[in-house]
This record gives sequence, structure tokens and C-alpha cells, in this order.
Amino acid sequence: QVQLVESGGGLVQPGGSLRLSCMASGRIFKIDHMGWYRQVAGKERELVASVDLVGIKKYGEFVQGRFTISRDTGANAMSLQMNSLEPEDTAAYYCNVKVIEQGDVRFRPYWGQGTQVTVSS
Repeated sequence: QVQLVESGGGLVQPGGSLRLSCMASGRIFKIDHMGWYRQVAGKERELVASVDLVGIKKYGEFVQGRFTISRDTGANAMSLQMNSLEPEDTAAYYCNVKVIEQGDVRFRPYWGQGTQVTVSS
């Protein structure tokens, strides 16, 4: 079993910054994918940013260079620095990890409970 702890959400004004963090714990053998996804009511959950085991990073097209994802492999942790936030970035942000647990041989996905980001003046 794997647990995810998310932090860093909150209320910021347009143009402001937030740093989201996610830490995984439990009987973890290896983590492949780590990423952040966001969702608003009535819309599909979409990729914000992700990083894989070898450090390849992907960003949603809407990011436009504003966000940076970082991974601390030894700590099973990930952070997302978000700058130049806009009202359109308002959403629930979910941490996602793809994990091989100790004693297992295949990757399984885990989701955090979500942290709210609100961008408003």
C-alpha cells in the first residue's frame, strides 16, 4: 500500500506563484511516473506536468513555460513550481504516481486526494 501527501495549494492573485509538493510513502520499491493533473467541475482531468524515472518531463500545452516540475527520487517526492498563475489555472490539483510495491512486479497507479488552487483577485 502506498500513501500520498499533497501540500502547497491555496489562494493567490493573478500573476502569483505557488509550489505544490507530493510525497509518497509505504512499501515502495520503485516509482516510475510522477505527475500533477488538474480538474474542474464538468471537465476532464488533464495533465499539468510529469516526470518519469529517467527524468523526461512533459507539460500540458497550457503551461507555456510557466511551471517547472522537479523530482527527488531518493525521497519519493515531487514538486511543481507554478509561476504567473492565471484565473484559468483554478482547479483541484491531484498528485499521481506509478509505483512498484515491495514484493510485486508491476506498476500500479495511485492518486492523491487533491489540493485546491484558486487564482483570483
